[in-house]
Amino acid sequence: MSKKFYLTTAIPYVNARPHLGFAQEIILADVLARWHRLINDRVFFLTGADENSLKNVLAAEQAGMTVQQLCQKNAQTFIDLKKILNLSFDNFIHTSDKKKHFPGAQQIWRLCKKRGDIYKKKYRGLYCVGCESFYTEDELVDGLCPEHHTKPELIEEENYFFRLSNYQQQLKELISSDKLKVVPAKRKKEALIFIDNGLQDFSISRSQQRAHGWGIPVPDDPKQVIYVWFDALINYLTGIGYSWDQSQFKQWWPANLHIIGKGIARFHIIYWPAMLLSAGLSLPKSILVHDYITIDGQKISKSLDNVINPQELTKKYGVDPLRYYLIKEIPTFSDGDFNEEHFREVYQSDLANGLGNLVSRVLAMTEKYFAGQIPTVSRKEQKMVKLEEQTIEEIVDHTWQELENYLIDSLSLDRALKEINRLIKQLDIYIQKWQPFKLITTDQRKVAIILYNLLEAIGQLALMLLPFMPKTASSILEYLGINLSEANNLAKFIHWGNLPLKTKIYKGRNLFPRLN
Repeated sequence: MSKKFYLTTAIPYVNARPHLGFAQEIILADVLARWHRLINDRVFFLTGADENSLKNVLAAEQAGMTVQQLCQKNAQTFIDLKKILNLSFDNFIHTSDKKKHFPGAQQIWRLCKKRGDIYKKKYRGLYCVGCESFYTEDELVDGLCPEHHTKPELIEEENYFFRLSNYQQQLKELISSDKLKVVPAKRKKEALIFIDNGLQDFSISRSQQRAHGWGIPVPDDPKQVIYVWFDALINYLTGIGYSWDQSQFKQWWPANLHIIGKGIARFHIIYWPAMLLSAGLSLPKSILVHDYITIDGQKISKSLDNVINPQELTKKYGVDPLRYYLIKEIPTFSDGDFNEEHFREVYQSDLANGLGNLVSRVLAMTEKYFAGQIPTVSRKEQKMVKLEEQTIEEIVDHTWQELENYLIDSLSLDRALKEINRLIKQLDIYIQKWQPFKLITTDQRKVAIILYNLLEAIGQLALMLLPFMPKTASSILEYLGINLSEANNLAKFIHWGNLPLKTKIYKGRNLFPRLN
C-alpha cells in the first residue's frame, strides 16, 4: 500500500506580487511533491495566501481599494505561478475564506482556551508590521527589526495571550528527540537555544481598531481579531478540510513536511507545535528551513528595487532552466546569490552543452548507426563495456540511492541535483572513453552495447529529472518512445532494465536552444 505524503509551503503575504525568493520555496516543495509521486506515494501539496495581515490592510489603503479586492488581485498572481513555474500543488488556501478557514481558526482558538492556555492582559511592546511580530529590545539590531531593518512601533493595548510557557519542556523533548524533526541541524540547535532561554507567552489577538476591522473575530469578543500568525498557521489544517471536510482532514493530517524560510522558523518550530499540543492535535513530522536568495549580494527588497519577477525569467530562458538553477545553484541550507549572468553561464554549461548535448549526441548516433532502432543487447553484454571498473548500470543505480538519501533523509535538494549532474558528466566521459563514432568501423557490436547502455541511462536520467525539470524529462522519455500519460505507476520503471524502451527512438526539438 502506498504511503501518504502531505507537504506545505509557507503562505506569503499578498501585499505585493511574488518574487524570486518565494519561487525558490515553492519549487523546492514541488520537487519533493513530484518525487514522492514518482515513488508512488499518495501526495497532497498545499500552498496559499496569508490575507489577514495589517501589511495587506496598509497596502490596500495605499492602492485605494478594499482589502478584499487587493487580496483577490494579488493572490491570483500567486495562483498563476502554477502555470508559470509548472507547479503541481493540490490546493490553494485563502485565509480570508469565511467558509473554509474562519471556522477552523476559531475552533482551534476555542480548544486552546478550553485547555486554559488563552488569557487576556494589557501589554506594551515593540511591533514590526513587516514581520507581524513583537520584539524585545535585545532582539533588535541597532534598534531595528533584524529582518526588515525598520524601526518597530511601540504598541500598548489589552490583548489575549497564549501560554507558550506551559510547553517549554515538552517542546524541548520533541525537538531534541527528532519526534519533531527540524532540518538542517543548525536550525534545530537555534530552536533549542531559544527554548533554553525561557519561553514567554505571546500575544494572539489585536484590537479591531488596530487591525482596521480586518481579520478573524475572536470567539465571544468581537472587539478583537485573531493575531495573524495564530490564524495563518492554522491554514495547514483548514487547507485539507479541518472544520469543513473531516474525512479528508483525517486522511492527510499530520503533515509530513512544512517547508519554510529561516525568517519564520520560530513561528513554525515553537509556536505552531505548542498550539497543536494545546488543541490536542498531532504534530507535523518534519520542518525544512531553507535560507534566502540574495540578488547580486543584496537581500531581495522593494526599497532596493532588486525584486525579480520569476515570470520574466521564464519568458527569457524557459521554466525548466529556472527550476534547475534555483535548486542546484542556490544552496538549500545557506544563503545563495542570484546573478543573471551566472544563470546564463549555468544554462550554457550544464543544460545546453551538458544534458542537451548528451541527449542529442546519443540520439544522433542511434539514428546514424542503427537507423533509429534501439539495439537488442543481453544483460551480460551490457556489463561488458564499463566506465573504469563500474558498469553503467552500477553508476545509475548508485545515483538512485544517492537521490533517495538527499530527497528523503537529508532533504538536500541542491545536492540531489548535483548528483544527477555528476551522472550526466559520467555518461559524457563514457562516450569520450569508448568513442563509438570511431569504433563503428571496427566493432559494430560493441557500439551497439555502448549505445544501448547510453539509451537506458538517459531514460533513467529522465526519470530522475522528472521532479526537477518535468517538461524536459517528459521530452527525453518521448524521444525514447515512452509516453508518460500512458504510465499509471512510474515507480515500477525506476532502476536499470525496468524502462519500457520501444524499438525506435524519435529525434525531437533541441532541448535547450542557444541564448541570444
